[in-house]
Parts: sequence; structure tokens; C-alpha cells
Amino acid sequence: MTKSVRALTLVAALLLGPAGLLAVDFDSATIADINAAFDAGTLTAEKLVQMCLARIQAYDRQGPALHAVITLNPKALETARALDVERKTKGRRSPLHGIPVVLKDNYNTADMPTTGGSVLLEGSMPPADAFLVKKLRAAGAIIIAKVNLSEFASGGAHSSLGGQTLNPHDLTRTPSGSSGGTGVAIAAEYAVVGMGTDTGGSIRGPSTANGIVGLKPTHGLLSREGIIPLALSFDTGGPMARSVYDIAVALGVMTGVDAADPATTKSQGRFETDYTKHLKSDALKGARIGVARDFLGADPDVDWVVESALQAMRRAGATVVDVRVPKWLLDVKGEFYNAIRYPEFVVQIADYLATIGPGYPKTLDQMIDRAMRFNATRGDGAGPNPSRWGLFKREAVSGTLADYRYTSVRDHGLPLLRAAVEGMFASEKLDAIVYPTSPRRPAPIAAPDPVPGGGSGTASATNIANLTGFPDLIVPAGFTGDNLPVGLSFVGPAFSEPKLLALGYSFEQATHARRRPVHTPALPGESISVQNAARDR
Repeated sequence: MTKSVRALTLVAALLLGPAGLLAVDFDSATIADINAAFDAGTLTAEKLVQMCLARIQAYDRQGPALHAVITLNPKALETARALDVERKTKGRRSPLHGIPVVLKDNYNTADMPTTGGSVLLEGSMPPADAFLVKKLRAAGAIIIAKVNLSEFASGGAHSSLGGQTLNPHDLTRTPSGSSGGTGVAIAAEYAVVGMGTDTGGSIRGPSTANGIVGLKPTHGLLSREGIIPLALSFDTGGPMARSVYDIAVALGVMTGVDAADPATTKSQGRFETDYTKHLKSDALKGARIGVARDFLGADPDVDWVVESALQAMRRAGATVVDVRVPKWLLDVKGEFYNAIRYPEFVVQIADYLATIGPGYPKTLDQMIDRAMRFNATRGDGAGPNPSRWGLFKREAVSGTLADYRYTSVRDHGLPLLRAAVEGMFASEKLDAIVYPTSPRRPAPIAAPDPVPGGGSGTASATNIANLTGFPDLIVPAGFTGDNLPVGLSFVGPAFSEPKLLALGYSFEQATHARRRPVHTPALPGESISVQNAARDR
């Protein structure tokens, strides 16, 4: 985007109001803008939650009927009012004080059901909030809704309880999985921040398909305690938002070692509580960026957007070099992924099921038995999910955690793969490797969903970050000729989130490639008034 076009865009988004106030469109407002409005007295958390609820009412079951929400928090407005009073009397707890957040419905919440999107867990009330949910609430965030997902975080953007979620950019295209409900909710402005989970690409696929920012953090940076597991060797939670700035704010609130999740000990001395200090618009200047060209060539429109993005980085002062992933790694990454993912689910889902009420299945075999009894769509829209339930059977016969097929990959395959990727960074002295998050534009819903990280083939690079445990930041890069979003992934070594966020922010400020989905336009009265001098991001 040229400077002149960018200037016109800013003029359209920021209209001068009375007494030096700027009217900032909610879609483009960052957490910094919202806090500036809170501080100026032109916005309250109660009003902000009302805006989000109005959008959910307008677009989730009416209008385009996106079906992103599974459960609304009935106490969201009450919580917002209490936080407004607290802000006036004691000050804000954190930058997230009064900020609406949506949670993928595999995060435990003690006050709302946690279902994994499945009729098998319908109504399940966990005994306590997940660690990250506790962190968010302690920071003053308002959990406004639990949102749909690929059932038990695997497969396409569909679940037996929540049904099919639609992409707000094109209702016929997949919003991707498994954090599809979170991706849609953030793109459609149901909240400011959303939480997804990622085992093989489940934050990153929905981020690119819905044209938003998302972060799959380093394995161990964020606790997984209280999140329904898929495969703990790869699982991580992570934030999704409409700007890199908001990702940085949310991430800093949630870091910390958790005694209930041993993986977080890896982050001791390496996590930070304020990642916004790293955000510099000129961070690309002097950076060395590798391009993983093995993941180009599947879609000419996506390739064009990627090449344009690379050119923007060169203009910003980055050195861009081509890198090639070893062929053996491309050949084995899907097999390595499945060798870990399938057998871990069998054991770890049983561990989770042991923590919830007695009326629910306690093993994968019991889940299969109950699923086979549910064979017709109910009046409320809940219905069978044969594609995910069929996968249950493959998981059930995948072997044990003592099986050589599992232990050989865990003990030797994953370290080998991680060493190879670390070598790619070291040999070229790279700050990050970039690739198209999805090598193809979002597929039609009626077609098989090419979910990134699905565990087979070489079409997507996303599961490499899970196999290595490395962080991966997705930033909108542009649109295809038929107006579908394309995201660019920035991958770095373990705990390189400060560098990735800096590079992603610099790229975002150089391109401003995100835009509001066509099916979720602004509603009346959604602008946020801030002091002109206060809007610094």
C-alpha cells in the first residue's frame, strides 16, 4: 500500500471530533486506543461490552449467521460495570482491564460450560478456570463468550455442538480450524482479543483464513493447565487479535511458570511481562529474513501476495534470502506428527475426562460408543460429526506411549528435526523464516478442509513449529483476486517472541494489509473517541 493510500485510509478511519477528539473505528482500535478512551472518559467497559454483544446479536445467529459463539457469558455486563467502578476508585489492573475476550471452548471456565465443541461434553462445568483464564481475569479482562472450534480441536471448522462456523470474508469458504470460532469472532469484532490453541496449525490456519493476527507461542511459554488436551507434546494456547500490538499486550499478561504444567519450566528466566516494548516500526531495517520457498507454488494469488510482502520487507531495509527445508524433513514431518499426536490424545483425553462430572465418558472408547448412538440432528442444530468421530477410531488403535513407534519419534525424531531447523537459522544468521501460513486461499466449505498442520503431506509448514516447539507469528499480508485473506508466518527459534513481534509489527506498519470482512460491516455508534495526542499506536 502506498503512503498516499495509507494517508487516505487514516483520514477515513480517524475523523476529528470536538475538543480535539478523534473518532477511531472500532475495527482499527488497538488496546492502547481503548485505554486512551477509558482514560479520557469517553468510553467505559460496559459500553465496550455492549458494542461487542450488539455485533454478536447482529451477525452470529442473524444476518450472515456466522455461528462462532457457543455460550455467551450472562455476567459480562455485570463484570464490566464492576471493573468500571474499580478503575475509578483504584485504577486499572493492567492494559487488559475492561477488555472483552473470547475463549475457544476448550479452555476451562468454572462459570460457563467447557465442551470442546462436542455433544459428548455438553453442559460440562469444570471445577476451576484454566491457568490462562485465571491470568486474564486477574488482569481485568472480561470473558464475553466461549466460541466454536473443530471438535476436540481437530479437523475442519465444525463441531457436533456448535455446527459449522462461516468465514465473514466469504460465507462459502472455510474459516479454518481448529480455532475457527476464535478467528471469526475476532475478525467480526465480537471481542478485542481471542484465545485459541495450536497443536499443528490451529491458531495459524484461522488467523490467515480470517485475516487477523495470531501467535503460536514457544512450547512452554504459556501454561496448558485446564485446557482440553489434544497432544501435550505439541499443544499450546495463544492469543489472536486484529493487531500485533494487541497480541503483545495479551501475551505479556499470561506468561509465567505454572507448577501444574511442567513444560512452563522451560520459560523460567526467558518469559517477559511486557512485549510491547519491543515493537518498533523500523525493526525490519537490517534484519535477515529467510523465505521457505518449499511452501510456495500451490496458489498463484497467494504467491503474488507473498512476493509483494517480501518486497515490502526489502523496502523497509531487510535482507531477504531463500532457504530450503531438507527433503527428508518434508517427507517425514507428517508421519512424525501423527506418531505423537494420535496416541497422546488417547491417554491425555482420559486424564482430562477424569476431572469432570460423573455423567460424561471417561475414555476414548466410551466417547466412541456414545458418538455412535448420536445419529440425527437435533432441533437446536446440534448433530453428528462423522469426520471427527471417525478419527476417534484411528486414534484409538494408534498404539501406546510405550510403543516404539511413539518413543522413537519422541526421543530421536523430534530432536533431530529441531536440530535441523536450528541449523537453518544459524547457517544463514536469520532473524526469522517466513512462509505463507496457508499455501492456498481458504477452501470452499463443501470441499475437504486442508487444515494447516493436519499431519500429512508437505503443503503447509505449520506443523514444523509444533514439532520443534518454536514460535510462529501470523500477520495479514494481503488478499487474493477474489478478496480472500492471505497471512504471512514469521517463525523464529525458541523464545524469540520479542524479535518476531518486532518484525511482525514493522511489517504490519509498512503494509496495513488487514481490513474488515465484507459480511460484518460497522454498526451505528461503534467509533471510539480518543484524544489526538493519545493515539500513538
